[in-house]
Amino acid sequence: MLEPDAADARAESGAPSELIFGARGESAFRQGCEELLRQAGLRPTRQRLVLGWLLFAKGGRHLTAEMLHAEATAANAHMSLATVYNTLHQFTEAGLLRQIGVDGSKSFFDTNPTAHHHFFVDKEERLFDIPEPGALIDKLPEPLPGYEVSRVDVIVHLRRKQAASG
Repeated sequence: MLEPDAADARAESGAPSELIFGARGESAFRQGCEELLRQAGLRPTRQRLVLGWLLFAKGGRHLTAEMLHAEATAANAHMSLATVYNTLHQFTEAGLLRQIGVDGSKSFFDTNPTAHHHFFVDKEERLFDIPEPGALIDKLPEPLPGYEVSRVDVIVHLRRKQAASG
């Protein structure tokens, strides 16, 4: 049974009680998540199912490993940060996620793996999809001999406007 503090933390974080604690919707989601993982060539382990629920049950999301680890901890699904990183990389390699590098020091994982571009809000550490038609790129440079372009990522950095002094 959950202690009240753990249940409160889970409710505040929006964490999934259904998967972890056996609520009514668990079997339907578990079957769907298991099938998604199997189709991607991944074995549906407990950690993958928990992290899959946290990632995909809320629609399109952009999370860092640290953000996902905090959500898992709040949901009383304790696992190491290394396990979260490994699982995110496995999901990315399987085509379920897209890794977006920001400033060379931070990576977000996008639950929408299709080709699209992003806004990054500096100092707020938030990443958003750029709405369609998105960023239009007129001409790409020729790739080096023996190489081909695999994808193009555009990240537009935003900052809040400074209030005008009057």
